[in-house]
Amino acid sequence: VQLQASGGGSVQTGGSLRLPCTGSKRNFNQYAMGWFRQAPGKEREFVAAISRSGRSTDYVDSVKGRFTISRDNARVTVFLQMNDLKPEDTAVYYCAARYSRLPESLAVIEGAYNFWGQGTQVTVSS
Repeated sequence: VQLQASGGGSVQTGGSLRLPCTGSKRNFNQYAMGWFRQAPGKEREFVAAISRSGRSTDYVDSVKGRFTISRDNARVTVFLQMNDLKPEDTAVYYCAARYSRLPESLAVIEGAYNFWGQGTQVTVSS
């Protein structure tokens, strides 16, 4: 599956952005999805994940209560809604997909994902 992430940009502290990631396959609903980010000089880290069904989600502690992951299988798209952004959220954000036979399965480990989008830059200024 090919993934296309977009929606990045520059905002001030406290601002919001919504990142869509669109997939290329009609069987998009068979893939669990995740968002990762990589800040300058740091390793890529897990941000959020959502199961095939969309009913199960998980987040890194630093974004809980501020970020929301969701998906619209009919539109072959997963979203990352980011509110109350902070300078430490500045990073390149990547969406990823992994085929999953289980409807509620999700993964927080980078190596569990088979397909990756190209990344979109998010910059938060103080």
